[in-house]
Amino acid sequence: MSDTTTTTSLQEQDARGKPPYVNFNSQATSLRQPSPMPAPERPQNPRHKSSIRTQDSFTKPRDIEKHSKLPYFLRLHGSITPRMLVPLGFIGLWATLITCISEFVYELVVSEILLTVLGFVVGLGISFRTSSAYERYVDGRKFWAQLSQTSRDLARHIWIHVDERHEADAQLGKADLLGKVTALNLILAFAVALKHRLRFEPYAQYEDLEQLVAHLSTFAGGAFDPETSELKPKTKWKRGGEYLGLTFAESNPRKAIKRSKKNLGHLPLEILTYLSSYVNAIVKSQQLPGGVQEAMVMANLASLNEVLAGTERVLNTPLPIAYSIAISQITWVYVIMLPFQLWHALRWITIPGTIVGAYIILGIAAIGREIENPFGRDENDLPLDKFCEGLEDELNVIKAKAPPRVEEWVVSERNEVVFGSSYMMLKERSTEDIRAGLRARTNVRAGTRREHGSRADGEKEEV
Repeated sequence: MSDTTTTTSLQEQDARGKPPYVNFNSQATSLRQPSPMPAPERPQNPRHKSSIRTQDSFTKPRDIEKHSKLPYFLRLHGSITPRMLVPLGFIGLWATLITCISEFVYELVVSEILLTVLGFVVGLGISFRTSSAYERYVDGRKFWAQLSQTSRDLARHIWIHVDERHEADAQLGKADLLGKVTALNLILAFAVALKHRLRFEPYAQYEDLEQLVAHLSTFAGGAFDPETSELKPKTKWKRGGEYLGLTFAESNPRKAIKRSKKNLGHLPLEILTYLSSYVNAIVKSQQLPGGVQEAMVMANLASLNEVLAGTERVLNTPLPIAYSIAISQITWVYVIMLPFQLWHALRWITIPGTIVGAYIILGIAAIGREIENPFGRDENDLPLDKFCEGLEDELNVIKAKAPPRVEEWVVSERNEVVFGSSYMMLKERSTEDIRAGLRARTNVRAGTRREHGSRADGEKEEV
C-alpha cells in the first residue's frame, strides 16, 4: 500500500471524528479485528460515549489543557456558584423575612455570643469535611499516576524484552509481534475499563472500550442487553437541576448496575487475567531473556492490581454518613441564625450580609461534597478521559518503532560521545586516550564554572 493511500485513509477517519487506523491491505482491515460474534445493534446514547467533546461543557471534567484569561473570581466553569444559586435564594428570602419582622413588628435578636460559639464549631466541621474530601481527591490522582507509570513500564518491558522469533520462522516472528501489540492494547483496555468501572458503567460496549476487548470472553461483554442496559437520555429539566446542584434531580449513579439482569463480572480484573496469561505464555516459550525481566513484568501486573484496589477503596469508602449529616445540619443552623444576630448591628444590611456569609460557608462545604468522588464527571473531577487518551498516545509511540538495537544508535557518526568528538572518531583512538580525554574534560568543566562564577561576582561588585 502506498503512503498516499494511508494518508488519505487517516484523513478520512479524522474527518468523520473516528480514531484513525492504518490500512494494511486493499480490504481496509483495522489493526483491531472485530469479534466473530458481532455486538447487538443498540441506539446511540450520549451517556455511553466517553469522548469529552460530546459532553456538555458545564458537566464534564474541566479540560486542563485549555487556558482562560479571565481572573479566577470571574470564572463560572469549575465554580460552585451555579450550585449556590438555589440555597442563596432561599437564604436571601429568609434574611429578608427576619429583617422585615424585626424592623416593623418585633425585634428578633439573638446574642452575638451564639454566633461566636457556633462559628467555631462550624469552622471545625467544614475544615474536617474539606480536608477529608481533598485527601480522597489526592489519593485518586496518586493511584492514577501509579497506573500511568506502571502501564509505561509494563509496555516498555514487553516491547523491548520479549523476543520476536523472526530468525527461527517468519510466521512465528509475526505472531510474536502481533501478540506484543495485543498485550499493549490490553494495558490500555485496563485503564479504560477501570475508568468506566469507577463511573459505575459496568459494560464493555462503550465507544472507547469495545474494540479493545471485543475479542475477549468477559462477563461484562456478555451481560449487555439493549433493553435494560441503555439509559434514557436526561431531560433538560433534569440536566438543569443537576447543574444547579438540586439533590432531587440527581440520578442514582449505580442505576446501570442495578438494572442488569446478568452477572456483570469485574472487567478490569478479567483484563488483568488475560495479561497474566500472556506473560505466562511468553515465559513458557522462553521469550523473556532472564529472571529479572520476568520479575519486573510480574511486579508491574501486581502494581496494576494495587491501583485497582486503591481506586475502589477511594470510591467505595466515603465519609461516614453520620459526619456528613451532622456537618450539614450544623452548617445550616448557623446560616439560618445569622439574620437574628446581624440585624441589631446592620439593620437592612443584614440581608446582603447574610447572603455573603452563607456563600462563604455553604460554598466551602459544597466544594468538599464535589471533590469527595474524584472519578465522576463533575467539573472539578479528575479528567480521566484525557488521562486515557494520553496513555493511548504514549503506547502508540512505543509501538511505532521496532525495538531499537544498540548498534544502530551507538555506532553512529552523529553520536557525539564527548562534545566535539563522535563515536566513529573516538573509535580510532586507544582506550587510554579516551580515558585521558574524559579526565581532561572534567578539569575543563570545573575550571569553566569557576571562571564564570568569578566573572559574575565581579559584575555584581561593579553594580
